[in-house]
Amino acid sequence: MVFDTLIIGGGVSGMQCALVLGSAKTKAFALDKNIGIIMHQRTSHLENAIFNNVLGLAPGTTGKDILKQGKEQLTSMYRHISQIESEKVLSVTEIEGSYKVTTNKNVYDSKLVIIALNYAKPFTIKGLEEFIIPHKKSNAAKDRIQLKNTNHLIKTNLYCCGTIAGWRSQFAIAAGSGASVATDILTLWNDGNHTKIHDKA
Repeated sequence: MVFDTLIIGGGVSGMQCALVLGSAKTKAFALDKNIGIIMHQRTSHLENAIFNNVLGLAPGTTGKDILKQGKEQLTSMYRHISQIESEKVLSVTEIEGSYKVTTNKNVYDSKLVIIALNYAKPFTIKGLEEFIIPHKKSNAAKDRIQLKNTNHLIKTNLYCCGTIAGWRSQFAIAAGSGASVATDILTLWNDGNHTKIHDKA
């Protein structure tokens, strides 16, 4: 299967990125875009979280609830986005300006790839080793990592978002990072015209 954009990671930043990309489905520049998200990578840090300080979430909302509801929201609102479950990414390889993503079960080709994983070691995806650096905004004693990037861009057509992009592990920050990458991609699809998507009644 060939994707226009493939997101690796189904946590906060990855799902927020997918939701924003999905919400552009009626725009002329996004009508024919094939978008996928590989949901399963490793246990999400989100699973053990309880949220009392996030705008729009009821106090006491759990990370497990958000993971479940996020998948349901993607399915109900944006069915055109392929949710790929129970696959672990083994490598990301650049081939003539696009990328081959190899999992333990399949091989996918994508014009753009977004890495939306958490910042914990070990980071086992082959092909990205040269971009791994110590995380700049976490406690050094925790030995976290990030991917070297400029404004989420690692190199042409390869992005990262969330904690792996160097942001702190805070729900609103991770979500905003994913949304930021999505709007950058929509801008790219829209011939460089700065693009954001608002749902209106």
